[in-house]
Amino acid sequence: MTRLPLIVGFGGVGPAGRSSFHHAYRRTIIESTTGQKRERTFLALASMMNLIHFANGQYADADGQVIRPDAVEGKYGAQILQGTLIRRIERNLFDPDRVPGNSVVPICSDNAHPGRLVVRKRDVPDPLPSGCEVVVVDDDLVELRVDSSAELRLGGYRKLAVQSAGQLPSGFDPAALYQSRFHPRGLQLTIIAASDAVHSVGIDWHTISQRVRPDEICVYAASAMGQLDSYGTGGMTQARLRGHRVSAKQLPLGLNQMPADFVNAYVLGNIGATGAAVGACATFLYNLRIAVDDIRSGRRRVAVVGNAEAPLLPEVIEGYAAMSALATDDNLCHLDGSLTPNYRRASRPFGENCGFVLSESGQYIVLFDDELALEMGAQIHGAVSDVFVNADGFKKSISAPGPGNYVTLAKAVAATRAILGNDAIRNRSFIQAHGSSTPQNRTTESLVFDHVARAFGITQWPVTAMKGFVGHSLAPASADQMISSLGVFRDEILPGIKTLDAVADDVYDERLTIPLADLDLRGRADVAFLNSKGFGGNNATAAVFSPGVAQAMLLKRYGAERIRAYQDKLEVVTATANEYDERCMHGPMQPIYRFGESMIDEEKIEIDGNEIRLPGFKNSVDLQLVNHYDDMV
Repeated sequence: MTRLPLIVGFGGVGPAGRSSFHHAYRRTIIESTTGQKRERTFLALASMMNLIHFANGQYADADGQVIRPDAVEGKYGAQILQGTLIRRIERNLFDPDRVPGNSVVPICSDNAHPGRLVVRKRDVPDPLPSGCEVVVVDDDLVELRVDSSAELRLGGYRKLAVQSAGQLPSGFDPAALYQSRFHPRGLQLTIIAASDAVHSVGIDWHTISQRVRPDEICVYAASAMGQLDSYGTGGMTQARLRGHRVSAKQLPLGLNQMPADFVNAYVLGNIGATGAAVGACATFLYNLRIAVDDIRSGRRRVAVVGNAEAPLLPEVIEGYAAMSALATDDNLCHLDGSLTPNYRRASRPFGENCGFVLSESGQYIVLFDDELALEMGAQIHGAVSDVFVNADGFKKSISAPGPGNYVTLAKAVAATRAILGNDAIRNRSFIQAHGSSTPQNRTTESLVFDHVARAFGITQWPVTAMKGFVGHSLAPASADQMISSLGVFRDEILPGIKTLDAVADDVYDERLTIPLADLDLRGRADVAFLNSKGFGGNNATAAVFSPGVAQAMLLKRYGAERIRAYQDKLEVVTATANEYDERCMHGPMQPIYRFGESMIDEEKIEIDGNEIRLPGFKNSVDLQLVNHYDDMV
């Protein structure tokens, strides 16, 4: 019996806010959100942005004045909207008008007139650079005489050509939520996002870990580029050039598998399977594929999958800009015929565009197999039936798209047809496009969609692109799509690509519906295809089923009586999860960070020929393994 991987929890933080309980999704459809959902969307963001505080059973604004939840939008709505999604880079990250750097200045001198610098004796480099001579001035000072072979590096500032980014909500500081000393920002997002996902499950993690064997849990997570800020690889590579020392933490914390390591060591205490698959912009789906295969095969019963990336650094922005991949201010102005760039509309998937917009994000999901979900009364937010990954073959340019995406999308659609039939793919599915907002992507990806739609008889296939709202977060980009899709399943509203005036003329949209405003999908939101195209030929497509589809599959497998027993447990779990949501509304998010806690005493590990028993774990690791090669020995 093939186990069905069910999404029982999800969470994270990104430019749209906190992901759990669909708050971030509803920020992207705020124009179509009304009533209590709208009120809670603004309330969640206001709390996250430290605009309001909860004390003595009531909310108060920054001045200490009591404010009702239904009055938050009226007072802070404009500020909340302006301080989320894509916008001009804020100075809490860095000043895009004054990025520090060095200019190389050659020394103009000859033998008769050497260049002269007076410096303190203790600052003279040892050994002396070539072309330098020291002449003592007094006890403290010396004169450096340098010839024309020497160069000076003078500090200065420059303005970035790219000044838009998808940033965490204004006023939200991930470092302030836990003891984050010396953690790169990407790992701060890891701790917070994974904690949000685990809390959202509504079942205490200790209870989960005691229900299964220790090696039946897996964590798959990565960053595509590693941690490149001053606390990670960036600080290590720049240290000596900046006159600093390399720290003992910069190298290890910069590794791109570190998000998985941090979840294992500080959030879950996991000793099961772990890994970090990296596939550029498809990295989340690469890790999801491994987890889905593990659960379907029965090797694992619980999976935590996600990514975090914090690439909003001047050096990274300039690197992508050098590839002509990003939307520069000048090109945005040229598109609009304006002297002022419209930062909010910098990312325009499938429209007249000029490049993508980098962003920061951390997103995680928790998967159970179907039997465990029923046993524990877990919430079901969706199911992941398949994830397909294919490369492009021979390439002329490593960054150019190729044929692999035809294979991944066609196989995802075909696999869904085999499970749910033609009606599901033709009338009840939608696409979360890679939608990077480059001229090349809008034609090549839409052509893939067109070919697959024709092959399977699909017309008016709804397509959205999250990068129009939150930008391109690299490794978590497909996780951003997943979070949005779970929201679409819940509210049945597909976010329209609202940064567009019109779909570009060279987009192959004859069989597509690319909405510019939110699209009502009532009764038509059963399957999401998450599509990702990464540098280097890393293509991936996932098929994700709605909770309704998943529950119908469970009913057929387990019967009505088992489902009724599950629903009784579900009520308690849902109430516990909602209590966590309320705590986040009333104050700062409370990440799980268990540094050095509950460490396993290796001297108490018991091993015999049948099992390994670990202190702190109810169930053992089974050593009675089967011979998979019994036909060969």
